[in-house]
Amino acid sequence: MLAGGRASRLGGADKPALAVGERSLLATVVSAAAAAGARLVVVVGPPRPGVALAPSRLRVVREEPPGSGPVPALRRGLAEVAAPWVLVLAADLPFIRAGHLSALLAAATGARPAAGAVLADDDGRPQWLAGCWSAEALRAASRGYRGGSLHGLLGPLSPVMLGPAPGQPGPPPWLDCDTEDDVRRARAWSGDPAGPGPGVPR
Repeated sequence: MLAGGRASRLGGADKPALAVGERSLLATVVSAAAAAGARLVVVVGPPRPGVALAPSRLRVVREEPPGSGPVPALRRGLAEVAAPWVLVLAADLPFIRAGHLSALLAAATGARPAAGAVLADDDGRPQWLAGCWSAEALRAASRGYRGGSLHGLLGPLSPVMLGPAPGQPGPPPWLDCDTEDDVRRARAWSGDPAGPGPGVPR
């Protein structure tokens, strides 16, 4: 789970620690992964309080150097993983749930196994930080990749894309919180509108 970065579009706020609903964004994503059956949740970023998970199932590490981007963060997280399949998630997905993650695993390991599966938005665009991947495929791809974008690393693996179900109610599971407007929208959807901006603690 990628929980570092500078959150420049949020004025440098600690984005994963922002509250949407009853919990922080980070706690929501960790809870979804644990409920989906993840034996180990690896958070790549600084330690943060409020994550309710047994220490044996949670590992917090930092990419080198800290803040160097999603590709180094992904490589650092992979170094901690022994399982054959790995969820690659952003730490700012307030509406991701265990069912979405289970569906990604099922898509990646189905009758025609693929290197991975990712959620797609309403326009069919892949959401690279909402996916499930073969750990070995990720390691092989990252060994030969010298760029800095997840699209460049993951796109050539041709993952299965899971789009929204027709008539699916509620906010989309791939919705992330990159801007103040995103956070306000997420809080309104959760029934918890808060303050003038996401940097204001509650």
